[in-house]
Amino acid sequence: MISIIIPTLNAESTLGATLTALIPAVVEGLVREVIIVDGGSTDRTLVVADASGATVVKSPAGRGQQMSTGAAAARGPWFLFLHGDTVLEAGWERDVATFIERIETGRRPVAAAAFQFSLDDTGVMPRLVEKGVALRCWLLRLPYGDQGLLISQALYNQVGGFQPMPLMEDVAIIRRLGRARVATLRSRAITSAQRYRRDGYLNRAARNVTCLMLYLLRMPLRLIVRLYG
Repeated sequence: MISIIIPTLNAESTLGATLTALIPAVVEGLVREVIIVDGGSTDRTLVVADASGATVVKSPAGRGQQMSTGAAAARGPWFLFLHGDTVLEAGWERDVATFIERIETGRRPVAAAAFQFSLDDTGVMPRLVEKGVALRCWLLRLPYGDQGLLISQALYNQVGGFQPMPLMEDVAIIRRLGRARVATLRSRAITSAQRYRRDGYLNRAARNVTCLMLYLLRMPLRLIVRLYG
């Protein structure tokens, strides 16, 4: 039923955990295929992908382009886009199956969905970042790509899919969906905190907010990419 699409670029250290979390849904038959769209990895990402039995597709680097390429190759009526450093918590497949069933039986309006955001780190700062993300999603209905995106193929095509953008491809598709067509699932998407630890939590969070504001103000993407790092 679901085609899972994962863009990768040198994700050797995290991809295995991302794929392992998908096994229960594969066994249950909820997941029809897993497509790894690689943007030119120079580490052992492709070895990990091949060993998992996933379909590997190559693409120019850039998450927008990679996810667009993966969607074009996917065969399922539903797509689930995940980052290669995100691990879905146990039981996620039940939330997804319920969401899909309610839409397909007409018990809720057509919509896409993202997971709750979580970081794989301990301490006060990771929890504060998580609360900030939860507030953003509550106020703006604006999940980022590291929260995953569950969307039917029909709705994906209707809104024009992911665009080949160097950054903000996740924000762009959510804005085209609109607030009324974006839901948040109860399960968490647990994302690597490596970038936060490397850059500093406050610095990384401030940079993310600044990039979003500049994008909403229609600043050139090349400037936002430079700031994002």
